[in-house]
Amino acid sequence: MDALYTAVATANGRDGRAVSSDGQLDLTLAMPPALGGNGQGTNPEQLFAAGYAACFASALGAVGRQAKIDTSEASVTAEVGIGKDGTAFGLAVTLRVELPESLAGETGQQLVKQAHEVCPYSRATRGNIPVELVVE
Repeated sequence: MDALYTAVATANGRDGRAVSSDGQLDLTLAMPPALGGNGQGTNPEQLFAAGYAACFASALGAVGRQAKIDTSEASVTAEVGIGKDGTAFGLAVTLRVELPESLAGETGQQLVKQAHEVCPYSRATRGNIPVELVVE
């Protein structure tokens, strides 16, 4: 793959900071209370959820444009769960795609499935973590 863009960020743990090389991202990181932390910052699961939601919404827009269907009113919410998976931790994702009334039914379902095939985050996670698609 020839990268068109490479994001670079540095972090020093779940309780620390995450900073992008261009300074656009500079966040305090903290463990969420559910994992024993104080929750006084963001966490990797929130960052992954935001990135996946944005990427999937963009993929949905791309497949919509290709099919000449307006998806601009759609929104994507990613829920990223973390928990024990045997002796290590694992992730699971639910993508909730809210479609406008005009895309209710089979057309909307097909667009979401197509977006899941082309979204780089979906492709990267396929076969690695469970991803559930929910069309609302």
